[in-house]
Amino acid sequence: MNIRPIRTKKLYEEVAEELKRMIREGELKPGDRLASVKELAEAFNVGRSAVREALSALQAMGLIEMRQGEGTFVRNYDPAALAQPIASAMLMNREDIRAFLEVRKILEVGAVGLAASRRTADDLARMEAALREMEESLGSADDLGEAADVRFHLAIAEATKNRILIKLMNTIADTMQETMRESRRLWLYAEEATAERLYREHVRIYEAIRDQDAPLAQQRMLAHLVKVEEVLNQAAEDADEPTAGQDPNP
Repeated sequence: MNIRPIRTKKLYEEVAEELKRMIREGELKPGDRLASVKELAEAFNVGRSAVREALSALQAMGLIEMRQGEGTFVRNYDPAALAQPIASAMLMNREDIRAFLEVRKILEVGAVGLAASRRTADDLARMEAALREMEESLGSADDLGEAADVRFHLAIAEATKNRILIKLMNTIADTMQETMRESRRLWLYAEEATAERLYREHVRIYEAIRDQDAPLAQQRMLAHLVKVEEVLNQAAEDADEPTAGQDPNP
């Protein structure tokens, strides 16, 4: 059975989901002013940081707007925004995805070098399990491949034995999966950017870790992330180009 792991929602997601429900069901209407951060924190019994993150996500979704010196108001929004997952709300445009890939390069190129030096048999087993899931998901339309991809990268983080790095990688895991989903959507425009090619790149990274070749592992991880970045750039350019006979400035 392909059972997906249960993911515990973060506090800010729960706050955002409740506010989104209130907007969807008309309890909060366009033009309504939300309570202050302090009042919302007390009402939800959470910290102010969770409320601020929730409001930032809802703002990114186009559901609310923050007016300096006035407060936070519900916008006249596109109903389609209500269907957008909270976890992806902060990271759905191409510039954000590219910026996030820069962060991944900073974190993961260093991480894979440590993993190659410190990995254990158990670490390799976790990576192999994720690779098997990725291979089995080739050609599938669901997100099992993306989830397995994230598990592979988290297994690399675990292999570093660095608790801070492991926490950082787990913190961005949801965002990683969302960027992979958005990347897959953009890759429809790129002929060579297939799931099979990505799978092979992961296998090559694994082989360098298995062989404890830290420089090669870092080289392959960087090449993988750079290739993803190049494909995204090309896909975005192709998607933005007008088709033959189409007015570029309608």
